[in-house]
Amino acid sequence: MEIEDCAFDSVAGIDCFSDPEKAFDGVNWALMVGAQPRGPGMERSDLIRENGPIFVAQGKALNRAAQNVRVVVVGNPCNTNCLIALHNAHEIPARNFTAMTALDENRAKAAIAQKANVSVGDIHHLMIWGNHSNTMYPDYENALIAKVPVSEKIKDQEWLQKDFIKKVQQRGAQVISARGKSSAASAGSACIDHIKRLSTPGTVFSCAVMSDGSHYDIPKGIIFSVPVRSKPNADYEIEQGIALSAFAKEKIQLSAQELLKEREFIKDLLN
Repeated sequence: MEIEDCAFDSVAGIDCFSDPEKAFDGVNWALMVGAQPRGPGMERSDLIRENGPIFVAQGKALNRAAQNVRVVVVGNPCNTNCLIALHNAHEIPARNFTAMTALDENRAKAAIAQKANVSVGDIHHLMIWGNHSNTMYPDYENALIAKVPVSEKIKDQEWLQKDFIKKVQQRGAQVISARGKSSAASAGSACIDHIKRLSTPGTVFSCAVMSDGSHYDIPKGIIFSVPVRSKPNADYEIEQGIALSAFAKEKIQLSAQELLKEREFIKDLLN
């Protein structure tokens, strides 16, 4: 009812299904927002084990989608849930699957804007690397405020390397602590941002995609957030030539190792 009440110009109708195979039949976009949310006191392993089987079934049902379907996984842990769905959707190319880190990018932009006392619209090229977890790395070193590097506008290196990164990594937990539930409005808005960015050729943004092992020393076979540049037809390419400091590389590898452990934890769900 609330979707109808929003009066979206782009909504021609709403169909409800209880059978995922019928729901995914012929679709061009699949936004997988449904997952058990993380609650107070839940360990990440609990969340992975609870949500893994859901994405096995959803992945198999996705084989009924259109061949050019674009799948966006939002439900957490989104990187590993995306990997599970991908492995169970044998009819769909792996590059058609993405996991959303637009929320983390938006959070990072907001934090920098508040610290520098500027508009969020002034923050550019602030990308998220790695897992949507407390190991993600918000790359302030390559970010700009207007056309000026963030580190030249914000001289407090200790804040950038510690407080800023920690704030972005733990923002989701702070939201849960404040409202007793996972992010809702900000996650929904970020999903819209993700789709718009992916659908607007030339846009560079944070997006978790399947790694083939050939970029930035990221291991093959994990869903890893990197800067991507959107191409026509909601396609993308990984942005090349980004300079990474030893500090950044260390952070990125920590997140990669976490994702490898998560993959090992759910290897029985990967078909």
